[in-house]
Order: sequence, then C-alpha cells, then structure tokens
Amino acid sequence: MNRDDRLHAAVLGVGSALLFGLAAPVSKLLVLRAGPLILAGVLYLGAGGVFLLARRRRGEAPLERADIPVLLGAIIAGAVLGPPLLLWGLARVSGLTGSLLLNLEAPFTMLLAVFVFGEHLSRREAAGAALAVGGAALLGARGLGLGGSAAGAAAIALACLCWALDNNLTARLALKDPVQVLRYKTLGAGATNLLLGGLAGQRAIDARIAGAALLLGSVSYGASLLLYLRAQRILGAARQAALFAAAPFAGALLAIPLLGDRPGVFDLIAAALMATGVVLLLRARHAHLHRHDALEHEHLHVHDEHHQHVHDGPVSEPHSHRHRHEAIAHEHPHASDAHHRHRH
Repeated sequence: MNRDDRLHAAVLGVGSALLFGLAAPVSKLLVLRAGPLILAGVLYLGAGGVFLLARRRRGEAPLERADIPVLLGAIIAGAVLGPPLLLWGLARVSGLTGSLLLNLEAPFTMLLAVFVFGEHLSRREAAGAALAVGGAALLGARGLGLGGSAAGAAAIALACLCWALDNNLTARLALKDPVQVLRYKTLGAGATNLLLGGLAGQRAIDARIAGAALLLGSVSYGASLLLYLRAQRILGAARQAALFAAAPFAGALLAIPLLGDRPGVFDLIAAALMATGVVLLLRARHAHLHRHDALEHEHLHVHDEHHQHVHDGPVSEPHSHRHRHEAIAHEHPHASDAHHRHRH
C-alpha cells in the first residue's frame, strides 16, 4: 500500500465522517416530529435508494453464503439497534451534546479492532489515535455539561458500541462488492425498523418530514457508508475509526447555526488535538518483515506483489475471481487490511 493509496483512502474516510456528522443535528429536529424507530426506518430506506440506483462496479466479488452470518450481525448491530438508540437519545439531550457523544464510536471501534479482531496499530498510529480520541473526550466532557438526561447520553453511548461492532464486522466484508453489501444492509434495516415502529404503535410521519428524512438518509447514511467501506478496505477498521472521529465535530459545527448552540475555547483545543491526531495517522509508516499464510478467497484485485497468478487468455484489470495466495514472507508498508492481519 503506497502513500497515494493511503491518502486516497484518508480522503474517502474523512468525507464519510463529514457526511455522517451532519446527521445528528438534523435528526434532532426530525425526531421531535416522529418516533425513533419509524424515523430510523425512513433514514435507511433513503440510504437504500442510493444503492438501488448505484451501479455495481464490474469485477467486484459478490457476497457468498459464508458471508451471511457476518452480514446479519452487522445489520442487527449497526442498522437495526444503533440508529433507534441514537434517535431516542437525541430526543433527550441537546443537539451539540448528542453530536459530541458520537466521539465514543472511534475508541470503541479501535478497542474491538485491536483486542478482539486482531488488528494492530504502530506506536505513532496509536499516538495519533490517542490524540484524536483525547480531543473527542474533551468535546464529550464539555458536551455533557450542556444539558440533557443521563439516560439519553447512555443510549447514544450504547449506539456507538453497536456501531463499533458493526464497523469491525463490516471490515470482514470489505473485499466484497460494497454496493451489494450496502443494499442488503440499508434496505434490511429500513424495513425492520419500520416494522418494529409499527408494532410499537409509533405515529406515522407526514410527507414533508418523510421527504427530509429520505434525503438525509441518502446523504448521511447512504453516501457516507459507501465512502466508509471503500476507505476501510484499504485502512482497516482501527485506522478508519480514528479518521471517523471528525464526524462528531462536523455535527457540532452544524448545531451552532441550526440549533443555536455555542462552542467554547475547549472546542477549539479539542479540534486542534483531533487534527494533530489525524495528521499523525496519515504520516505513519508501518513496515516490517511479516509472513502471509496460504489463503484462498475472491475479491477485486490487480496483479501486484500479493497477486501473482496465471490466467488463460488475455486479462483486464482490475478483475475478480477465486484465487490462492501461497505462503510468503516479505517486508513493505501495510495496514491491517484483509491481507495483513498477523501477529506482532
């Protein structure tokens, strides 16, 4: 993975964060006019509409039967449980507080990625992640003083834990066709939340609010998820989670004109810490002698140093087919992607 790939992935990751960050303050306005389950369902149907219209990239690896348990886990954690918990919490705290509390998603994701799913962060990357999370914690500490209930804050924290699990499960599908993955994820979540909202007796929303929710879902959930998955394919779950720390700050900035909240000096200090952390993550170089065990799988690829195999007839790149990686030991810069999850 060269520096250009890292930079491209970082741009995608930060773009994903900024789009998602807009969702919290706008959802704060919408949830006052709709039940959280119904609103979550409409938001995800808006996201699903994006992936019904999006064209699948030629050569991407399709989902297989073995991927179903991971996909279902990601849908339940990140799309069925996470959004209603967030919306329920937003109804009970200020918009700025709700946006800032979303900073908990990054440390939760990194903790699960490193200690449960076997990813690795170098010392410089760990320092960058710590600065980003430290800035997030400073924002969150100030946010809790801006008003709201403990139950609302706890619901948002639990939503962040659900998304952290979702992020790590989705990383296991990062080599699969992202449009196909997100079609199932968004439409399945939308239908499930609407069904649960109806069973719970939540009131239907009017056409104007529904239209706003569909538009918000298409941008802050649909486009954001696509950028996130493509960035995660290159960076891994832990590094992408650190970049995603920009999302709450984007939401907090929007809450200033939209909801009338006002930032303070701690917000500026926290922003500087987060920016420094992101720069360290981008500049970090992780390289050492490592061994690849033999592996057989399918994904979109070109014939780089990890993909040296024979084809019958002419070949266009990139392409996807089932292929085998022979065991090899070598040294080069890498991240904890699907080809580089090894012990350190």
